[in-house]
Amino acid sequence: MRIGAHVDATNPLDEAALRKADAVQFFLADPQKDWKAPRPRPDAALLRASDVDIYIHAPYVINLATTNNRIRIPSRKLLLGHASAAAALGAKGLVVHGGHVNAGDDLAVGFDNWRKAFAQAAEVGGYATPILIENTAGGDNACARRFDNLARLWDAIGEYDVGFCLDTCHAYAGGEELLGIVDRVMAITGRIDLIHANGSKGGFNSGQDRHDNLGSGAIDPELVVEVIRAAGAPAIVETPGGVDGQAADIAYLRDRLGR
Repeated sequence: MRIGAHVDATNPLDEAALRKADAVQFFLADPQKDWKAPRPRPDAALLRASDVDIYIHAPYVINLATTNNRIRIPSRKLLLGHASAAAALGAKGLVVHGGHVNAGDDLAVGFDNWRKAFAQAAEVGGYATPILIENTAGGDNACARRFDNLARLWDAIGEYDVGFCLDTCHAYAGGEELLGIVDRVMAITGRIDLIHANGSKGGFNSGQDRHDNLGSGAIDPELVVEVIRAAGAPAIVETPGGVDGQAADIAYLRDRLGR
């Protein structure tokens, strides 16, 4: 069971060492506005050879579900580009949010748009890195906030080799109880590839995507520990506080998980 943190992309292996992390996650581009394909990294060989596990988070701008052609079509291209760039680093997965449709749009169209994205990728050999769809915290038109909708999404894309990333903050703020959550997810997806082990500043079902350190905020940290234990999956903390805050969260998880 590997435990790590989301870090700045400049020197991720140095950031891992500072946190005593087994794994790191980082962006390859500005997550809020960059629609360009990632540039090759000069440290690619070092990352591939490292014993630190690498995960890449796709930009937030990607929305494969939307009915807006100006966003959906570039999103498909951008996800393929990030998957190829992540593969060059030896990444174990590329995390991407579940996306949403606009108010008034039929959510079923969003699920079908996801299916079309995977089908289109399959025509060119598929994604070069495993895609890990992440549950999200807010939005009434989200594909992966409520687990009833997550089930509909998996009905649409389950034939493809798609992974899942379970975010504890997103689940809690999205209105899904953490107690027994691993069994509920496994009944839908059949797998959990990565845990985002986060506390939550927002309350239950608040819809607020505001991460907090373990032991702070609204989530009992022991519930986060139990999620990781039950899933048996690697964990990444995406918590505040820089090196000190994240190192403390990693140490807490290691202590409670007995490793």
